[in-house]
Amino acid sequence: MSDAYHPVQRLRVTAGQAGQRLDNFLFARFRQLPKARIYRMLRKGEVRVNGGRARQSYRIQAGDELRLPPVRLPAVADAELRIGSRDLQAVASAMLYEDDDLLVINKPAGLAVHSGSGVDYGVIDVLRKLRPEAQFLELVHRLDRSTSGCLLLARNRQTLVALHELWRSGGVSKRYLALVAGQWQEGRRQVDLPLERSGQQGQIRQTRVSDEGKQALSHFEPLTVFDDATLMAVTIDTGRTHQIRVHAAELGYPLLGDDRYGDFRLNREWKKRGLKRLFLHAHKLEFRLSPGAPLHRFEAPLGDDLNRVLESLHG
Repeated sequence: MSDAYHPVQRLRVTAGQAGQRLDNFLFARFRQLPKARIYRMLRKGEVRVNGGRARQSYRIQAGDELRLPPVRLPAVADAELRIGSRDLQAVASAMLYEDDDLLVINKPAGLAVHSGSGVDYGVIDVLRKLRPEAQFLELVHRLDRSTSGCLLLARNRQTLVALHELWRSGGVSKRYLALVAGQWQEGRRQVDLPLERSGQQGQIRQTRVSDEGKQALSHFEPLTVFDDATLMAVTIDTGRTHQIRVHAAELGYPLLGDDRYGDFRLNREWKKRGLKRLFLHAHKLEFRLSPGAPLHRFEAPLGDDLNRVLESLHG
């Protein structure tokens, strides 16, 4: 399949597009192009805003006129062409809520939220294929590829900005369900251990507890203690990469099915007992978009595979 040539484009920024950085706008507009190519466009002045040059950090405003240079886009790079029907069906059946501002799904485990690091496409690409008429659809936050549960997306720029601010200020309640190894003996416990990422960008990176890391605050509450495992409710005040997994492992109760920070011998045993993946599920999200606004409360049910594991423990 040959590349597709796109001539010069002149666009008027809408209210829904306003407020985002110019480079981020271009990344979304030209998804097939390497970021280096887009930065080169900006450095050379190929992109014009209201007739003049603009920095990559410029935040576009409603009414701005953009001139985009002619580009040749590789058609084969379009992730939509490679999205499997199984993933399309899984995401389509996972919708929990949708209105003019928000879209919430119960993300399937095993599906990344976006492409990169050897992943051709993610949930965001699947949703854009399922909603081709949507002029704006962006991830508000991320979940690990192996984690299932509530994933929130914004359907306009104003909602995205508001939710990012809520995320930064702690205005979103995030509750997870996790099955950890062993009988939990800690009662309700707050874990305040700073975390940092190790390894080079583009390589497999680990998260570890470190005094040099960023603050990470988790709250663990045992729900059901079994003979050799404990079902936990975990809420997090921060959203560091692999936060719950690393905190649980540091306490000596690794998440079952965790192939990075867990107990590999136990994981093999639990696989024979029916647990084929990480037992971590984003169960609930709660927030108000503004003071006095209605409370949004979303809950994603556990998948059948995780429910079967719990049923076997109760038996």
